[in-house]
Amino acid sequence: MVQGVGYRFFAQRVAEGLGVAGYVKNLRDGRVEVYAIGTPEQLGELRGELERGPRHASVSSVSEEDAEVLSRWADGFTIAHDWSF
Repeated sequence: MVQGVGYRFFAQRVAEGLGVAGYVKNLRDGRVEVYAIGTPEQLGELRGELERGPRHASVSSVSEEDAEVLSRWADGFTIAHDWSF
């Protein structure tokens, strides 16, 4: 769970810097979802940064689960705005 402003933009900047593909989006219940495609090393670095979060944000937890690699998200990292996909 994240409290604070700018977490999606932070996640996007970090992911792009690491060469990770995928998306970040707000969920209806207030959580933030990050779908990331990368090497184990890239994903480990991303997780560490997501746990730290941007300045002025409070990250209370980060959970992780395996997911299918979806080719539609493999060409870059974006902020998604549609809760329905």
